[in-house]
Amino acid sequence: MSKTQELAERVERLLLRHEELKRTHDLLAQQLTTVTQERDNLRSRLNAARGRIDALLHRLPTDAPAGEDQ
Repeated sequence: MSKTQELAERVERLLLRHEELKRTHDLLAQQLTTVTQERDNLRSRLNAARGRIDALLHRLPTDAPAGEDQ
């Protein structure tokens, strides 16, 4: 096999590997976007729940019921 043919085959393998890595990169970028959106959604829901809990805590009576001071 000539050096030119060997080099051409290596270049072809590199191009195939490059395309494979590019597809993998694109898939990972899509997954990252999805996971980031899910995280932001969960963070928003957590903050809303935290706000509801704080509101409920403020509604609880602060005075101890009669008879429990003993």
